[in-house]
Amino acid sequence: MGFAAHAPKLVSMTRKEIEERKFRPARQEAADAQKQVGTPQTSSAAYRLAFQDTEFLLREDLRPVRFQLELLKPQLLMDEAGIESTFVFYGSARIPEPEQVQARIDAATTPEQRRIAENLGKKARYYDEARKLARTAAQYPVTQSGCRHFVVCSGGGPSIMEAANRGAADVGAQTLGMNIVLPHEQAPNRFVTPELSFQFHYFALRKMHFLLRARALAVFPGGFGTFDEMFELLTLIQTGKMKPIPVLLFGREFWTRVVDFEALADEGVISPSDLNLLTWVETAEEAWAAVQSFYEDSDAPGCG
Repeated sequence: MGFAAHAPKLVSMTRKEIEERKFRPARQEAADAQKQVGTPQTSSAAYRLAFQDTEFLLREDLRPVRFQLELLKPQLLMDEAGIESTFVFYGSARIPEPEQVQARIDAATTPEQRRIAENLGKKARYYDEARKLARTAAQYPVTQSGCRHFVVCSGGGPSIMEAANRGAADVGAQTLGMNIVLPHEQAPNRFVTPELSFQFHYFALRKMHFLLRARALAVFPGGFGTFDEMFELLTLIQTGKMKPIPVLLFGREFWTRVVDFEALADEGVISPSDLNLLTWVETAEEAWAAVQSFYEDSDAPGCG
C-alpha cells in the first residue's frame, strides 16, 4: 500500500510528536561522556568528544572553526536579546573622567608625566559627552515586537568606553561590551551588561561585530586603536562595501591637529567628497541631532 493509505493515521498525531527531536542532545551526550569509567582508552585525548577537547580546538588547523565560533556566539546572543542595531563608541582608554583629572596631575613625578596628564585632562569633558550621548541613544524606544535599536556598544574597556556603557546603565538599558584578549591584564568595565559582555581573540571578528549592526558611530579622541577602527569604517563606506552611517567626530581641534584631512584631499589621495563622510560635533546634543537628521526620512528597520 502506498503512503496515501496510511495518511489518516497522521491526523491523530500532534504537531509536537511530529517535530520533536529524535536524537539525544549534545549537552546530554557531553554530560554522559564525563561519567565514563576511567580506562587507558577513555583517558586518552583521542577519546574526548571533539567539541569538549580544548587542546584539539586550539590546533592551528582548527583556526577556521574558531573563526566561525567567534562570529556565531555574539551573533546568536544578540539575536536572542532582540538587538537589531547599535550605536558604537570609539575612543581612548586613557582619558580620565573629570573628577580624576587633578589627582592624575598631582600624581605625576616628572614634568613630562605632568604635561601628558594635563593634556589628557583637557579631554576629560569628552567622558561626560560620551556618557550623555549614550544615555540619549539608550532611551530609543523598543519596538512592539521587542526589537532594540541604537543599543550602546563599546570596546568594553575604561575611559570613553566606560562612559558609553555607563550612560546606558544610567537609564537602566542594556549595553554591549566587546573586549579583546591582550597580553596585559584587563577586564570589562562594570557598566557592561554581563549577558552582553563578549571577549574576542581575533581582532578581525571583533571589528565585524562592531559594524554589522552599527547604525551610528561616535569617535572621540584616541590613539592607534581608535584610528584603526575609524579608518577601517571610513574605507568600507568610501569603497561602497558598507552603506553610509553617521560618523560623528568629537574634538575637531584634536583631530585636525593629529590628522590633516584637508591635506589628504589636496594631495589627491582621497576625493574632496570623502570629507563629507565625517560629521564634526562637540556635544552630545549636536551628535544626536546629526543622527536624527541622517535618519529623518526613514524609520528604524524592523526585526528580522
